[in-house]
Amino acid sequence: MLMHQLPERFVSWQRIVLAVLACAATTLLATPLLDYLALANIVMLFLLTVLLVAVSLGRSAAVLAAVLSVLLFDFFFVPPRFSLAVHDYQYLVTFAVMLATALITGQLAAGLQQKAREARIREQRTQALYEVARQLAGALALAQVSEIARQFVRYQLDAEALILLLEGQQQTVDEKSATPALRIETHLAYMAQESGKPVRSAELAGSGYASLYLPLPASMRIRGVLALAFPADAADLPAENLALLEALASLIAIAVERLHYVEVAQATQLDMLSERLRSSILSALSHDLRTPLTALVGLADSLFLIKPALPPAALETAQALHEQAERLASLVGNLLDMARLNAGKVTLRREWQPLEEVIGASIKLLGGALGAHPVRVALPADLPLLEFDAVLLERVFCNLLENAAKYSPDGSDIEITAQQLGDFIEVCVCDHGQGFPACGRDDLFDMFVRGQGAAGKPGTGLGLAICRAIVEAHGGQISAGNRPAGGACLRFTLPRGLPPVLEEESA
Repeated sequence: MLMHQLPERFVSWQRIVLAVLACAATTLLATPLLDYLALANIVMLFLLTVLLVAVSLGRSAAVLAAVLSVLLFDFFFVPPRFSLAVHDYQYLVTFAVMLATALITGQLAAGLQQKAREARIREQRTQALYEVARQLAGALALAQVSEIARQFVRYQLDAEALILLLEGQQQTVDEKSATPALRIETHLAYMAQESGKPVRSAELAGSGYASLYLPLPASMRIRGVLALAFPADAADLPAENLALLEALASLIAIAVERLHYVEVAQATQLDMLSERLRSSILSALSHDLRTPLTALVGLADSLFLIKPALPPAALETAQALHEQAERLASLVGNLLDMARLNAGKVTLRREWQPLEEVIGASIKLLGGALGAHPVRVALPADLPLLEFDAVLLERVFCNLLENAAKYSPDGSDIEITAQQLGDFIEVCVCDHGQGFPACGRDDLFDMFVRGQGAAGKPGTGLGLAICRAIVEAHGGQISAGNRPAGGACLRFTLPRGLPPVLEEESA
């Protein structure tokens, strides 16, 4: 990195001494030349001295040299010599012109020198920012970003820096960057992040606490805060240094946002690979288990056909074996369906058909599972035909009805209603159970997630996940909620579409 600023080669008193010595040296050099040079040429020597002093030592030294040159020229060279008195008053014009020329020349030279110095500083800082941007572009962790920023601030401004990532009421600090010389006022950091503007506290300067907090504005949002602590003997922060720090904050914000999205992409890719592996395992297990389970159900049924009939105790055992085998077959079927839906290999066989038919088929299929729960269906008379896959939608109704029966008290009703909402038909399956929790309802539609009170009840947490996959494949949405009077209510939508026009048969 480059130096944080051009060092002053001389302090104030040194510049004054050097300006006096330069004028004295010019006087000593010009004295032997008095017999050979006209006074106008000697004036040029003093003007040259003022110019050199202005270029080398700055404005104040140039002004001193200009005044001192006039006095020395008058004292040592203008008759009467060794006196400030002037016999020829025309020399007063010479003094005035000489002083004005020296002052103007000195001011111009010093101004050009200052501009050149500022240009070099800007060039060095631009180069330093370019180097920081190059290093931040290759940073692979927040610790590297913090270390790069800390070195830049320390080298350019002789200060300490720390990156804070504030999330809600939590703050993340790179432990390697924490030093005893830098402590944080958290409320000032939150003020900077919330307002998006720098926050300064002059009272904290030199106390070991960060006195300047700069937000890290990225393209999406403010990613955090850059906290800076300056030494106790540091002067007020100039505007150009603040601009430099704001440019650094922008570069840090871009790097932090890039690292965030890299982490998100890696986590997403890992989730995709995990989900793919899990779906493959589920699919393989489901295929391998389906055949022996079917055989097991058949063998359990065959026990009822044996002649002579088995004793009642044996028949009861056979019935229990049959029920458990069917339940296990249903679970395996759910696993296989979930694997197929996640793999995207299910082709919908859409047909225009009435919704009440698939509802009736689902109720009939569940049979005894709904024996203790009367199902009330209330569909509007003008409900149009809908285009859907009847087999898959039947699975949706079966899972929703089975869930309602499982989590509601015996004897309570299960209600199925439908209504038109714009371009969609909303279907509701409601019960009179304990309902869903106030938070985390969306998680219920993830695989292997079960609701509260599920302990002791059969199931694997796949029913609602299958429902969501099927409904979304049809272009709808599904959500969970509670009824005002109590009980859970699951709603899903299906596109209404444009049903075909049925022509009446002629008589």
